[in-house]
Amino acid sequence: MTTISADKINPTFYISHGPPTLPIEDSLPLKHLLKSWRQKIFDQKPKSILIISGHWETNEPTVNSVDVCDTIYDFDGFPAPLDLYKLKYPTPGAPDLARRVQELLTSSGFNRVHIDKERGLDHGAWVPLMLMYPEANIPISQLSIQMNKDATYHYNMGRALTPLKEEGVLIIGSGTTVHNLSDLRWDAKDQEVIPWAGEFDKWLEEALLNGRHEDVNNYLQKAPHARTAHPTPDHFYPLHVAMGAAGGNTKAELIHRTWSLGTLSYASYKFTTPN
Repeated sequence: MTTISADKINPTFYISHGPPTLPIEDSLPLKHLLKSWRQKIFDQKPKSILIISGHWETNEPTVNSVDVCDTIYDFDGFPAPLDLYKLKYPTPGAPDLARRVQELLTSSGFNRVHIDKERGLDHGAWVPLMLMYPEANIPISQLSIQMNKDATYHYNMGRALTPLKEEGVLIIGSGTTVHNLSDLRWDAKDQEVIPWAGEFDKWLEEALLNGRHEDVNNYLQKAPHARTAHPTPDHFYPLHVAMGAAGGNTKAELIHRTWSLGTLSYASYKFTTPN
């Protein structure tokens, strides 16, 4: 068995990562949350970080294992300064963590768990982490999502990874709480919320804070406007992994909520398990 010497970490997190331009623009309050992460949200330095981003989709679970994480510019069409494409986040990779993730998932019945020895971090990972840990000195590994599976599958993936918290690994799901890029309201006022988006966002908060994990796992049947809020589940599945990884009797806490363009919710959550 692969082990990682570390201190215990209790919480897991789901964060809305925002646009690729977040590190070089100051218009979104989300940036201030991420920059104040260690002062206001989580002051413990993890031994390593496992991040699950909505921007890495594979047919089977895959975790990256590199010496240094390359910065992947997996976007285009942004009318941003060229400096956006010069941003680098050369944080160390975490090969030991990657092997441990593979071990835990395989022992929990997830078949054909792969290790990718070339892939770096996509913007769903490096954008928030650059603001949260700008020194780029914490080893990081990224885990993919499977669009051919459902939310319960991703929740169970998280449950399989719960032992990592005992080994000093900070587990972060990175997505967007309401994410429908085809229905953005470019003329929306600051923090204006379109009703359907607000109703889904509020339902999710109430379900999480009341521990209704099964409802969140079955959000397509339970939540109002579920398919409008998430036409595809890529930015939502990281929440299910983070929620599952927190363990049993999970307590959820809303740590941030702001809106952009009327329909993008940047709500973010902390999940803890009572000692």
